[in-house]
Amino acid sequence: MAKQTGQTGSGGRRMFTAEFKKEAVQMTLDGHSTASIAKNLGKKNANVLYRWKAEALSLGGPAAQVLDSQVSELRDELVRTRRERDILKKALAIFSQQE
Repeated sequence: MAKQTGQTGSGGRRMFTAEFKKEAVQMTLDGHSTASIAKNLGKKNANVLYRWKAEALSLGGPAAQVLDSQVSELRDELVRTRRERDILKKALAIFSQQE
């Protein structure tokens, strides 16, 4: 993971490079828990990661594309699962009538 700049901005806040933020956001999109990422970064809470993620998604780019593709895959899986459920319900109704 890219390193933070180590510089402090106004008010003594740490500044992070764009690459560092991008990699942290990518980790959240890959399924890592935001709390564990924040802990590894030395943050007490994950609010900053949620803000970075929202900024990255609003700009579009690769982070948004990854999320869109995941949503698309999940929607397809949901349709397939519902179809399978409906078939099983019909089969159960048919078998219960024959008894």
